[in-house]
Amino acid sequence: MDSITFLGTGGARVMVAQQIVASGGLWMNLGGTEILFDPGPGCIVQATKRRLNPRKLAAIYLSHKHLDHSGDINVMIEAMTEGGLRKRGLVLAPRDALEEDPVILRYLRSYPEDIVILEEGKTYRVGDVTLETPLRHQHSVETYGAIFSTAEHTFSCIVDTRYFEPLVRAYRGDLAIMNVVRLEPSAYDHLSIPDARRLITALRPRVAVLTHFGMTVWRARPWELAKQLSEETGVRVIAARDGMTLDLAEP
Repeated sequence: MDSITFLGTGGARVMVAQQIVASGGLWMNLGGTEILFDPGPGCIVQATKRRLNPRKLAAIYLSHKHLDHSGDINVMIEAMTEGGLRKRGLVLAPRDALEEDPVILRYLRSYPEDIVILEEGKTYRVGDVTLETPLRHQHSVETYGAIFSTAEHTFSCIVDTRYFEPLVRAYRGDLAIMNVVRLEPSAYDHLSIPDARRLITALRPRVAVLTHFGMTVWRARPWELAKQLSEETGVRVIAARDGMTLDLAEP
């Protein structure tokens, strides 16, 4: 089964600091290739709670270095490599997560098989999975979403960014996962519910999943917002829940 488990659905400072919902990122199992995406604070706890084994990870993908995405990056690298005793797995991250105010500790950078620097417009391989980073997002640090492709499925993870038109030309797939932090557009470099509506209308995925909720979205009840977006766009829209596992083969 190709699946995605949401270890956490909270984003931004207040939600993460108070753990109103969890902030552990996404755990993907794609044809037996297991990839961890954005291991935020509490990832190791949420993964262990769901009996997900870090030693089975083929890669850890870090979209950017903000703490709600990277808080558990080091502990997950150690867990993936059995504390450095077994050199294995890839870490994919932007350059500034390593070189400029780094979040990945230097002492454990030799633990994985390789650390791969993410760049705009590049393609990477993890086992039988292809990852593309179509464009650099408009965010306060270097940030890349990704398109994941397997023999059976293609889906996009649209992470933190200000809305800008190239987004609708960059991403594709039957599934679109969107980090929606804000209820309404603001000066912050994050997507809002109106931005999500524009993306869903343009991309027309089979399913769109909203996640990484900030406080304004949470107070507005994201499951109700998702229902409203479904009615407005004609696309099935889901508000992710902590621990939810999405089977990519489901209609």
